[in-house]
Amino acid sequence: MHRRDFLRTAGIGAAVAAVAPLASTPTVHAAPARELPMGNSYYRRLVPELFVPSPIPAQHTEAIVIGSGFGASATALRLAQSGTQVTILERGLRWPRDPQREIHTSDALADGRGLFHRTSFTNLTGFPVFCDNFPGVLDATDYKNISVWRGAAVGGGSIIFTGVMIAPERRFFDAVFGSSLSFDEMNATWYPKVRQMLRLSSMPEDIYQSPQFGHSRRWDQDARKAGYNPQRIDGIWDWDVVRAELRGQSRASATVGDSNMGNSNGAKFDLTLNYIPAAEATGRATVCYGHQVLSIGRETSGRYTVDVESTDPAGKVLARKTITCDKLFLGAGSIGTTELLVRAQATGTLPNLNEHIGKGWGTNGDAAMVRSFGFSDGLAQASPSASRIVDESGMPLTMENWYVPGLPLNIGMLGSLGMTLNPQRADFSYDAGSNRVTLNWPKNGNDATVEALRAVQNKMAFAGTTLPSALPFAKDVNASFTAHPLGGAVMSKATDGYGRVKGYDGLYVMDAAIIPGSTGTVNPALTITALAERNIAEIIKSGR
Repeated sequence: MHRRDFLRTAGIGAAVAAVAPLASTPTVHAAPARELPMGNSYYRRLVPELFVPSPIPAQHTEAIVIGSGFGASATALRLAQSGTQVTILERGLRWPRDPQREIHTSDALADGRGLFHRTSFTNLTGFPVFCDNFPGVLDATDYKNISVWRGAAVGGGSIIFTGVMIAPERRFFDAVFGSSLSFDEMNATWYPKVRQMLRLSSMPEDIYQSPQFGHSRRWDQDARKAGYNPQRIDGIWDWDVVRAELRGQSRASATVGDSNMGNSNGAKFDLTLNYIPAAEATGRATVCYGHQVLSIGRETSGRYTVDVESTDPAGKVLARKTITCDKLFLGAGSIGTTELLVRAQATGTLPNLNEHIGKGWGTNGDAAMVRSFGFSDGLAQASPSASRIVDESGMPLTMENWYVPGLPLNIGMLGSLGMTLNPQRADFSYDAGSNRVTLNWPKNGNDATVEALRAVQNKMAFAGTTLPSALPFAKDVNASFTAHPLGGAVMSKATDGYGRVKGYDGLYVMDAAIIPGSTGTVNPALTITALAERNIAEIIKSGR
C-alpha cells in the first residue's frame, strides 16, 4: 500500500473511532499517523516551486506593506495603481496552483505543508496531528488561555479561511463601531467594491443539492425544526471549479472538506487570484516571501526602518538586513501588526505611540460546535458554507452551517461555527527578558460565548434528534481558539479614523488590528478588506 494511502486509511479508522464511545463500544487509541521528520526532499518533490528563491527587497522603497492578507493586499494594489513603488513583505511561502497536484495537505492528515513551524497540533475534532517543522500555511499560536489561528503564506488569511464573506446587520455593526465608522458609507460604497472585486456569491442550488453537501442540507433541516430560518451566505468560492471537482475534472479539494490548509486548484478565489496579481501587473509591486519582519522604527530623517530576516523553507537564515521606506503600511494581521507596534513602543524605536497601542483585542466571539448522530448523504463533507442563522434570545450571535474540519469521512457529525457579540477584550504586554509580546486573554474570557452558543446548539440538537458533542474527542462548544483575531491598534484610538497611527506621519494600520475586537457576529474578512479600501482611498487622496 502506498504510504499516503495507508495514512488516509489510518485517519479514517481514527475518525470512525471518534463515535465509538457514544455507542458504548470500546475506544480505539490509534498510533501517531506519521513518523518524523519527512525531510525537505519530500516537500521539494511534491512542491518544488516553494524552493524558488524570493525576490530581494530593495534597500529603499516609497512604501513597504508588511503582510499580504486582505487588508495588506488591497492596500498594495491601490498604492501601486496610484503610481507608488511598493515592497510587500510576507513571512510565509508563495504556493502555486494546480488542478490535479496535491499542493496543499489535507485538513485530516496534515503534514508540514499545513502548519507554520509547528510539529504537533490538535484539530477541532480532537485528533492529534504530527508533522515536520516546515513553513506551512496555518500558524496556530498558543497563548496562556487562547490559541490564535492565522495565515502564513502569500495571500494571508485568504488561503486558510472557509471562504465566508458577509456584512453584519446594521444594529450589530453600530454596537461595535459606534460613531467611529458609518454603516451607510460601508454598505453603499466599500462592501460592494469588495464584493465585486472578489466575485462573492452564495452557493448555487445545483451544488447545494449534490451528495457532498448532504451535511449542509441536514444542518438547515435541523435549524428549521428548531424554529430558525437559515439564510444563504456569500462566499469567495469559484463554483465552476467546485463543479469541476464534482465531475471529477479537478482534484477533489473543497468537496472533500479541505480549506483550513489551502485549496490549490482555485476552488477558493483567494487573494493570489485577484488583488495580489493585479498589484504585480502594475509593475510597481514586488512580493518578497519568506521574509519575517523582526522590528520597525524611524530614522531622524523621517524614513521608516524595517528589520527583516529572510529564510529558506528549511529554516536556514539567508540574510538579515534593515531596509527603509517613506511610508510604512502594517498589514501583518491583528497579532503581527500589534506585536510590531507594542515592541517598538516598549523598546523606544517608536516612542511616540500612544497608550492605546496593544489594547482592545478580541476573538470575534468565535467558537466551533459539533453534534453527533446527524447522519446525511455523502461520503465526505464539503467545506464551503451554505447558510447561517441569527439568534438574539440572549447575547446576539450567529451560527454558520459548517463542515467538520479534520474528518476524512462523513460519519454523522454536524459542525457549526459560532460568533457572538461578546464584549470581552484583552491587551498585549512586552517581556523585555525574552523580547516577546504576550497576549493577556483572561481564563474566563470565553465563558459568555460558550453559554450563549450552547443554548442554541442544544436547541438544534433536540429538534434534530442529534447529540451535542463527540466526546471524548470533541466538546459540544469549543472556544479554546479563535480564527478571527481582531484589535490591538483600534481605529479612532491608536489611529485616526483612517488608520493613520497617532504620533507618526506616514505610518498606517491597514488590517484586522484596527477593528475593535469584533465585526458584529460575522466573519471579518469582508469588513477588513472594505475598511482597507476605504482608508487607502482617503490616504492616497489626501497625500498623507
